[in-house]
Amino acid sequence: MQNTASPGILTTQFWLLGLSSFLFSSSFNMLIPELPAYLSSMGGAEYKGAIIGLFTLTAGLSRPFSGRLTDRIGRVPVMAFGSLVCFVCGFLYPIFTTVMPFLLLRLVHGFSTGFKPTGTAAYVADIVPASRRGEAMGIHGMCMSVGSAFGPAIGSMISQEFSLNALFYTSSLLAFLSIAILLNMKETLQEKQKLTLKSFQITRRDIFEPDVFSPALITFLCYFGFGAVATVTPDFSGYLGLQNRGLYFMMFTISSIMVRLFAGKISDRHGRMPVTIVGCIVLIIAMVLTGFAGSVAMFLTGAAFFGVSMGILSPVLSAWTVDLSGDHNRGRAIATMFISLEAGIGLGAFLSAELFENQRENLPLVFFCMAAFAMAALSYTVVIYQFKKRRARVI
Repeated sequence: MQNTASPGILTTQFWLLGLSSFLFSSSFNMLIPELPAYLSSMGGAEYKGAIIGLFTLTAGLSRPFSGRLTDRIGRVPVMAFGSLVCFVCGFLYPIFTTVMPFLLLRLVHGFSTGFKPTGTAAYVADIVPASRRGEAMGIHGMCMSVGSAFGPAIGSMISQEFSLNALFYTSSLLAFLSIAILLNMKETLQEKQKLTLKSFQITRRDIFEPDVFSPALITFLCYFGFGAVATVTPDFSGYLGLQNRGLYFMMFTISSIMVRLFAGKISDRHGRMPVTIVGCIVLIIAMVLTGFAGSVAMFLTGAAFFGVSMGILSPVLSAWTVDLSGDHNRGRAIATMFISLEAGIGLGAFLSAELFENQRENLPLVFFCMAAFAMAALSYTVVIYQFKKRRARVI
């Protein structure tokens, strides 16, 4: 019987990286449930959409820089900078108590996720065997997912039991612990360069790495659904009588965590494309079920399928991206994938809001359109997979 916990993956470095990512994910996610009310208390209720929008905007804009720096100055400095942003922002939230400074801080806070995940994905790829890359991405993704589930729960508890400022300082503390772990980890980039102004000169290839076109395109199309879910499921929950509007996300997170442990490993054995095809099919089912949901049970079933689809697609597409990259462009390739992901989420959120128009009867249309994007991703993957098989038979 094969030992799945071989030293080839589950090394001390790998677990320390996972712990750092868990702390980082908890740090910024623990603020999310409390920030809308905090902004409303300042008189900025009409800007609630900017809480996530500005954060995502900066994350996307910073990806080309984080990818370039990951390939030049090292993985660890890029990861540490991302956590450092969370550390500093946690101390500034209690100071920035008016609307515009708060929104500016959200813009700055987005640099954290623009940098940390890029360096982390490259680091994981450096320290694990290529034959088990999907499995490693799945396990590490689970650490991030647990943080995204743990953070909001503990954040709300701290805010209610103590104060909002205590929540902000706790966020900083978790980010500090993430940095402390990273600074004691060995750098994996072999040929490091000094940080200079030239390090920030972005080329067209830093924005889009053509070597990873296929996984980037599939990521873009599939994450339209994520943007729609984040935008309209809170209102959908209210229409169905759910007082806790986070139940859809809780079900999504639980099912996603469970699947991540297996999806990447299966793709190591059977290939990225076949598993991606399964992920796209499950995503289509999730969107259709959610669109048709007329009861809480069907709504949460849709959430479970959505979590399964993301649990499959996230580690597999990450591993596929790394497969197509080399040591010299790994950060750039990963940055391209994340740019595609954030573009999909952003456009999905915008399109779903336009289709929804705050009218309940428009909700099925929203999710059927998201299913169409997933269908496009499925069709593309099937075509290139069939082409690859035919080419292999000829050779």
